[in-house]
Amino acid sequence: MRVRSLFAVAALALAPVAAFAAPKTYTLDPGHTQVMFSWNHFGFSNPTANFNTVKGTLVYDAADPAKSHVQVTMPMSSLDTHVPALDEHLKGADFFNAAKYPDVTFKSTKVIPEGDQKLKVIGNLTAHGVTHPVTLQVTLNKMGMHPMMKVPAIGFDATATLERKDFGVGAYVPMVSNQIKVRITVEADAKGAK
Repeated sequence: MRVRSLFAVAALALAPVAAFAAPKTYTLDPGHTQVMFSWNHFGFSNPTANFNTVKGTLVYDAADPAKSHVQVTMPMSSLDTHVPALDEHLKGADFFNAAKYPDVTFKSTKVIPEGDQKLKVIGNLTAHGVTHPVTLQVTLNKMGMHPMMKVPAIGFDATATLERKDFGVGAYVPMVSNQIKVRITVEADAKGAK
C-alpha cells in the first residue's frame, strides 16, 4: 500500500508539468499584445505605428516546439500612427487601401527551434491583398500559470524586417523607406481557448 501511495503522490506532483508539456492552445491577450512597425522618412526621422487590435490564437508544444503554430488578424481600422491625417493616408488607395483589404493576417507555416528559448517562425503575411512569406525571430519570454487569472499563459517577443514593395505598397520609395522594421510582443492565455 505504501508503494502504491507513493506512486499516486508522484503522479499528482507531476500532473502540472505534464499539463504544460502537452500542446496547448492560447488566445492572444489584446491588452498585452502589440504589433509595432517603423520606417525611415526622407532620412530625417523614423516614425512608428501600431495596430491597436490584434486577434489570434497560438498552439505551443513545449515538448516539440516545431509542432507549434500561430494565426493572427489585425484589422486595418485599428492602424494607429499617432497622427490622424497619416492614419487616413495609409489606409487610403496610395498605401493599404483598407476599404478593399480590411485585414492584415499572419499564419505560420513552420517553426524552427534554435535553442536558448529562441525560435524562427516562418509564415505567410497577407496585406493589401498580397501574400508573401515572412520570417519572425522569436524569443519565448515565459510560460507558466498567470498569477492573476490562474490559467496557463505564455509570452513571446519577435522581430522581423519586411519590404513593403513585396506587398504592392511602394508609394514614395526610396524617399520613404521600402524597409519596414517590425517589433512584436505577445501575451496569451488559455482562458477560453479550446
